[in-house]
Amino acid sequence: MKKLLFLLVAIPILLLAACTGGSESQPEGGNAEGNEGGGSGSADQTLTYASTSDAPGLSPIDTNDSVSSHVIEQVYETLFKRNAETGEIEPLLAKSYENPDDNTWVIKLKEDIKFHDGTPFNAEAVKYTFETFLDPERAAPRASLLAPVESIEVKDEYTVVIKTNKPYGAMLAALSHSNASIVSPEADKSGNLNENPVGTGPFKFVSWEKGNEIVLEKNADYWQGEPTLNQVTFKVVPSVSTAISMMETGEVDFIDGVTSQHTSRLEGNGSINLIKKEGTPVYYMGFNMEKEPMNNPEFRKALAHAIDRDAYVESLNGLGVRSNSFVGPQVFGYDESAEDLGYSYDPEKAKQIIEENGFGDQTYHMLVANRDMYINMAEIAQAQLSEVGINVEMEMIEWGTFLDMTAEGNFDLTFLGWSNVTGDGSELLYPNLHTDNLGSSNRTRYSNKEFDELVVKSRTTTDQEKRKEYLAEANALAIKDAPWVPMHHGVVTAAVVDSVKGLELSPTGSWRLYKVSRE
Repeated sequence: MKKLLFLLVAIPILLLAACTGGSESQPEGGNAEGNEGGGSGSADQTLTYASTSDAPGLSPIDTNDSVSSHVIEQVYETLFKRNAETGEIEPLLAKSYENPDDNTWVIKLKEDIKFHDGTPFNAEAVKYTFETFLDPERAAPRASLLAPVESIEVKDEYTVVIKTNKPYGAMLAALSHSNASIVSPEADKSGNLNENPVGTGPFKFVSWEKGNEIVLEKNADYWQGEPTLNQVTFKVVPSVSTAISMMETGEVDFIDGVTSQHTSRLEGNGSINLIKKEGTPVYYMGFNMEKEPMNNPEFRKALAHAIDRDAYVESLNGLGVRSNSFVGPQVFGYDESAEDLGYSYDPEKAKQIIEENGFGDQTYHMLVANRDMYINMAEIAQAQLSEVGINVEMEMIEWGTFLDMTAEGNFDLTFLGWSNVTGDGSELLYPNLHTDNLGSSNRTRYSNKEFDELVVKSRTTTDQEKRKEYLAEANALAIKDAPWVPMHHGVVTAAVVDSVKGLELSPTGSWRLYKVSRE
């Protein structure tokens, strides 16, 4: 019997001091069990985060987007977490696990933890969460995370047994994903978690004024110790420029997803700290593979040749990594040989293919979310496609509507991103490109039997070296088929006013505010 026992150790990640050269600082009273006592001198322990989009929802079961996840990760918790510095998977709500065989996961849970509504966190809550997550009637958009799970059993109050129909090499990575957060069964049965979230995390939901702001307050009874911040506000603003202006006037304390056109403004402000970290996100132009001529490989090849991605990444001023690979350099399963694949910038070749096939005879619908990074990509691509004879009509829409329309296939071309919260290549390729997920997370509607088989193999072996081999093969096949044109792999960014200390920014682009304080 293989048995692994982990101890959860809180390791402060002092990013801000590293960026500014100032003295290192952590929330007052911080220790391995949390920040007991709360407060940090006389500073106002509130924080306002600004985003250009409102969250579509606040339930980990019913959402699948980064805007929602930023709130969810403060309110809810998972059984396991990925250490932001080492990349290793560590227990969070779990205490330990063991594998009596390749298809069985016996997970011991931490005791004496309560949800925000006062109900107990236990094995029954885990069972309820995962069974609800997998219920076809609930139609959880990220149900693919636990697709191999066959049953969830309660062995005793604090032991849950998960059985899979095949070995699942990415199980711990899946259980560290924010969409696998454990919810209060009572709250889910009696209310609407999308409107009123109830988890075990360091912050509790207070209010949501749609289109304006979401307010959280500290969970004074948090099992790791009381947070230092008393209140967190998620503010919806029209643009990143507006958010920066609000930072300069003291209305906003924190933004993320900073784009290249704003870095010089931020770096020139001595009261704002800019954090950068090479990360796991991938951003790409996607084709609707169920429509003509997007389902024609020659069309996709022509458009891939038409876009100067080298110049595009150079314009990001260090906030993007150029790569032909779908699986990025910071993701498990990346193989450097993938950089020799794909389609290089060759506008003459693009024009030739377009002319030979008559692809320039119609106008294409490009759907774009109203977020600065996607708008920038779309405008550059639109101009370059025009130069080779492809006419594109751009429609820019609000984030939640964008997610609905792309899920329904109401586009020809679009720009998408995947933060890859698990940091695992299987959990990039399976949800986004496997046939199982057509109509949900597979928004480009790619379907290839050979690719599907390789991805399944990467998920159904626990031999990590074999997993890498399968992922490299699947990745190479997808690059050749080009349902995506990878624009860049992310350098995750955040900007905070200099009074904010202790922000933990993960390579996945996620962050948690538990150890944040104000000075």
